[in-house]
Amino acid sequence: MGQITNKTTSLRTELPELNKAQDIHYQLSPEDLIKAALERKEGYLTDHDVLTIDTGEFTGRSPKDRFIVLDGITKDNVWWSDINIPVDTEVFDSLYTKVMTYLYGKSIFIRDAMVCAEKSSRLTLRVITETASQNLFAYNLFLRPDKKVIDPEWTIISAPGFKADPTVDGTRQHNFSMINFTRKIILIGGTGYTGEIKKAVFTVLNFLLPRQGILPMHCAANKGADGDTAIFFGLSGTGKTTLSADQDRQLIGDDEHGWGENSVFNFEGGCYAKIAGLTAEKEPQIYQAMQPGALLENVCFKPWSKTVDFDNLSKTENIRLSYPMSFISNAIEPAIGDIPKNIFFLTADAFGVLPPISKLNKAQAMYYFLSGYTAKIAGTEYGINEPEATFSACFGRAFLPLHPTKYAEMLGEKLDKYPLNVWLVNTGWTGGAYGTGERIKLSYTRAMIKAALKGQLNDVTYQKLPIFDLMIPESCPGVPSEILNPANTWTDSYNYEETANHLAGLFRKNCSQYKGFSDGMLCSVGPTVVTTS
Repeated sequence: MGQITNKTTSLRTELPELNKAQDIHYQLSPEDLIKAALERKEGYLTDHDVLTIDTGEFTGRSPKDRFIVLDGITKDNVWWSDINIPVDTEVFDSLYTKVMTYLYGKSIFIRDAMVCAEKSSRLTLRVITETASQNLFAYNLFLRPDKKVIDPEWTIISAPGFKADPTVDGTRQHNFSMINFTRKIILIGGTGYTGEIKKAVFTVLNFLLPRQGILPMHCAANKGADGDTAIFFGLSGTGKTTLSADQDRQLIGDDEHGWGENSVFNFEGGCYAKIAGLTAEKEPQIYQAMQPGALLENVCFKPWSKTVDFDNLSKTENIRLSYPMSFISNAIEPAIGDIPKNIFFLTADAFGVLPPISKLNKAQAMYYFLSGYTAKIAGTEYGINEPEATFSACFGRAFLPLHPTKYAEMLGEKLDKYPLNVWLVNTGWTGGAYGTGERIKLSYTRAMIKAALKGQLNDVTYQKLPIFDLMIPESCPGVPSEILNPANTWTDSYNYEETANHLAGLFRKNCSQYKGFSDGMLCSVGPTVVTTS
C-alpha cells in the first residue's frame, strides 16, 4: 500500500503523540484508501464499484455535542448559544491527550488538504483519521494540493471508536466535536458521521473569513455562459441542489461559498449530496457522480443484490454520496465566479401563502436572509401533523460562530456596493396549505429562475402582496399568471388571509430574538399581522 516513507517519518517528529501509532498512511490515493477500507472491513462495494459504509450510531450531525473552546480568542467574539457551547481549555487538553493515547498502536490515515478556491483566502488542513473511509471523504470534499507536501495551519483529528465519559470529560454524551481556535485543532470522537468533519471546517471559516471582509455563505452557486454568477440559499427540501444544477450553466459549488471583494468562490473541492429518491432522470449529474472513488453512506440495497435502493430509508433519511467536483461534467475549475447578479432565497412554504417568486429590496433581503425560513410538512417527522415553520438564521444557523446579525449586516454591505437582484422563491405549496393545495410545479419554478437570470423580470409590472409587502411580477414567461399571486389561488380568501396572518406572526416571533443585537431595522421590514373582519 503506497505511502510517502520520508514524510511518515517526519510526521512522527512533527506530531510526537503519533510515535506509538502502528502505521501512518500518508496522502494515499483514492484507490489505496478504498483497498484499505475493504481490507479493514469498513465497508463494501456496490455494483457500480462505489465504496459504501455505515456510519454507525450517528447518521447525521449532533449539534448539541458541538463545542468551542472558551479562551482569549473566542470569549468576546463567539455567539455563545445552544449551538456554540463553551468548553474550558482544560477539558479540551484532557480529551486531546486521551484521543491521541487511544490511537496508540493503531494504523492511522493522514491527509493534507486545503479549503477556499480563492488563493488569497486559502486555509491548509491536516486531516488525521482512524478509518480509511473518513480519509477518502476528506480527499473528496477538500481541495487537493498540487504539491505533495504542504504546511498545514489547522489539524483535524477524527476517532470514531473513542468514546468520551461525560461524567469526567465534560461532554454531554460519548460523542463530541470540539474546535480550539488557539491551538487550531478540531477534535472529533465517538461518531463516524463524516459530515462532522465538513461542517466543523465550515464553522472555522465562518469565524475567520468575516475578519477579511468575506461573507461566508451556506449556498449553491453557478455561472452562466456570459459569466453571470447566481447563488442559491435554501434549507433541506427547498430545491437548492436541484435548481442550481443546470445543464446550461457551470457549477461553482453546491454548498459552501465565500463572497469576497471581487469574486464568489467555493470553499470545497467536492460535493456531499443527499440522495434519498435519487434517479438518473431527476438528478442526472449526481447519479453520474456515483462512480469509483465516490463514497456512499448508510444506504440500503435491493434484495439479494449490490444495487442501491435509493427509496429505502430504513437506516436514515440522510443517505449521502460524497465525490470530487471533477465528477461533475460542467463544474468550474478553479471554482470561482464573479460577483453575483442574482441571489435566490428558496423556501418550501407548506402554508401555501408566499408567492412563487417575488423581488426583494435591500432591507427585505437582509430580513429574509436573517430569517432563513422554510416549513416541514406533516409526516416528515414523528409528531408533525400540520405544517411547521422552520427558521435557520442565514440558512445555516448551526454553523454560525458569530451572531447571525453580523452576517446579515455583511450581506447588506454587499448589496449597497454591488447592483444585483434578490429574489424570494417559494418551491412549496399553492392554492392552499399542504394537504389542501398542491406543490408548485418544478417546471414553473425552473421557468421563473430562468426568467430572472435572463433579466426578463426586470421590466414587467409588479404588484404588492398585503401582509408580507412582497413585490410580485404580474407576468413571467412560461408560467401561468394566475398562480403568481398566491391570494388568487385559494378558493377561500378568508382562510388565505388567516393562514398568512399566522405565518406572519411566526416570522415576527422569530425575529424578536434579534432586536437587541441590531439597530432594529432588520425586524421592522418583515410581514405585518393585520386584523381580519
